[in-house]
Amino acid sequence: MSAKRKTVVGVVFGGRSVEHDVSIITGHQVMRAFDPERYEVVPIYIDRQGKWFTGEPLKELKNFKDEVISFKGVESAIISPSAQHHGLIVNPTSGRFEKSQIIRLDVVFPAIHGTHGEDGTIQGLLELADIAYVGCGVLASAIANDKIMGKIVLSQQGVSIVEGVSFSRAEWLEAPDKVISHIVHELGYPVFVKPATLGSSIGIGKAADENLLRASIEVAANLDSRVLIEKAVENAVEINCAVLGSGMNIRASVLEQPVSWDQFLTYEEKYMRGGEGMKSAERIIPAPISAEQTEQIKNMAIQAFRAIEGRGTARIDFLLKTDGSQIYLNEINTMPGSIAFYLWQDGGMSPRDLVHQLVEIAKEAHAEKRRNTYDYRTNLVELTAQRGLKGVKGSKTSVRSTN
Repeated sequence: MSAKRKTVVGVVFGGRSVEHDVSIITGHQVMRAFDPERYEVVPIYIDRQGKWFTGEPLKELKNFKDEVISFKGVESAIISPSAQHHGLIVNPTSGRFEKSQIIRLDVVFPAIHGTHGEDGTIQGLLELADIAYVGCGVLASAIANDKIMGKIVLSQQGVSIVEGVSFSRAEWLEAPDKVISHIVHELGYPVFVKPATLGSSIGIGKAADENLLRASIEVAANLDSRVLIEKAVENAVEINCAVLGSGMNIRASVLEQPVSWDQFLTYEEKYMRGGEGMKSAERIIPAPISAEQTEQIKNMAIQAFRAIEGRGTARIDFLLKTDGSQIYLNEINTMPGSIAFYLWQDGGMSPRDLVHQLVEIAKEAHAEKRRNTYDYRTNLVELTAQRGLKGVKGSKTSVRSTN
């Protein structure tokens, strides 16, 4: 009796993003979590210039201290957008003495943070390739990654969000005084300044006066073409909740309260202190809030995830006024912005179980999409070829005079 074939999962990490280093850590955490008895893991590394590679040396985190792509066994690769390949092409530009190889992928686990990873772009590639992938789809990824659009969608769905205003880099460069005046009129001080589409707290600043506001906007506008300004919620604590599932089958994790020595969790606090990402930051689990507030936040998290058509997992961050008078949804961190291993682990689910469930959700979503009809054939091309392309324009049929 032959052994059951392992599921081949490609873990994509690195990327052309300011969050490149964070993504390398996430990618290795994910690869380490898979059960080797059930899964064959294929590492797929994208360097800072956007070049793709694969090979066994990419599975060793210590190798990234050097020029990892120079290691023996690391080869150029690319995920083909063609559905006929359904996987990874190794040595895609091989010459007469080399041959390309195709590694079929059953599922892809994106672990790229921020730009080109959380924003729906790699998800779009995988849709074209017809490969199942873990996490949110194109639309949900794009909405959650864009803090401005996310706030618009969530507010329309009745989710309580922090008051804010936004503007483009072009608007700031053209009329900075006008932008400052609008911010002060609408929000006052203090405020938080955020690049619209970055994560990991990169480029975020708190401003309590005009000098700090201008300086913070300059930083954010250099990192992104659009900037979000939010009113600072005073006398509040941050409460985080992870969600898992899709559609009507979504559940919430235990809640946490991060403990920060600064105004907010900085990049350094999240990633530099213990080497395990958000897991190494100080926190209280479960969050020391009432049962009623806990239930309310869990319900809000599920509501928000459904609102953006999310699937897989996400960590959703809230701000709770210390007097208990108001709860605001602050941000949705879709995968891989947060896989929240530590929150699910505290609830009894191991990292191995979590990645397995995420793969199963991905397979189900892929199977459901394959139920759609994409092949719809007509004689439109034949008729147009006979009549000429002018016949396509407009709905009226041109009539030639016989006089």
